[in-house]
Amino acid sequence: MRSEEEMLDLILNYARRDEDVRAVVMNGSRVNSNAKIDLFQDYDIIYFVRNVEPYRHNWELTRYFGELMILQTPEDMSEPPAANKGFYSYLMQFKDGNRIDLSFYSINSIPECMQDTLTVMLIDKDNLIGKLPPPSDRGYLPQRPTVKAFDDCCNEYWWLNPYVAKGLWRDELTYARYMLDTLMREQLMKMLTWYYGTNTNFEKSPGKLGKYLKGQIEDELWTMLEGTYADANLDHTWDALFVMGDLFRRVAQPVADHIGFIYPEQEDRNVSEFIRRIKQLPRDAKTI
Repeated sequence: MRSEEEMLDLILNYARRDEDVRAVVMNGSRVNSNAKIDLFQDYDIIYFVRNVEPYRHNWELTRYFGELMILQTPEDMSEPPAANKGFYSYLMQFKDGNRIDLSFYSINSIPECMQDTLTVMLIDKDNLIGKLPPPSDRGYLPQRPTVKAFDDCCNEYWWLNPYVAKGLWRDELTYARYMLDTLMREQLMKMLTWYYGTNTNFEKSPGKLGKYLKGQIEDELWTMLEGTYADANLDHTWDALFVMGDLFRRVAQPVADHIGFIYPEQEDRNVSEFIRRIKQLPRDAKTI
């Protein structure tokens, strides 16, 4: 696996030799002092160029950086739909384990791109960027919820519970697990982020998708979160559903108390009772 020094030399030498590349910045976890350092951190690089068009579908360019294992060009994809904002990106995973996410932006995009607080300047041939403040994750900190955001999160979470319960009762595993693992978990992670924020005065980041939560929230809560990840067994998925409800309640109530919101206890009780009744129903039941 090529070293960080080798990779940066490769990235910078390409830019130095190409007259159309006028500036280079790096952002992401490699410039974040709060991120955990490991060998799989990506190199998130932006080349600012005079004209983006010559860098579209330039497959020779990708070969310069190493032996590819797999390549993705998001602006060429239909699913998810491309952003089509004038830039072009090569997401390059190399066989040696390194990865470069290389984007080509017009030099006119520099002011907009510099709004990313996790940015360091590597090359600036024309002093287009100037002096940047030290990189920090201040642009990635959790935001204090509004009462509307809090209420909507709680409502969506409890609204989705019966979907999972009905799916499990019908033995519709894939449907139930999508509702649980995707839609409900999205609301749970949102609430966990707010809970983490209330405990850190919203001055620390829990990481993308809560990847830094382990060790940063109470051990009991982390154990409960682990319990929300079930296998394909229907009974275990029922258990995960109830554990998730307990965890959501455990973190949502302190968030409400801390900020001065009202947790919807009646909705919680109504839905929790309803899904427990569904779990007890025989498969051939005609009425609740």
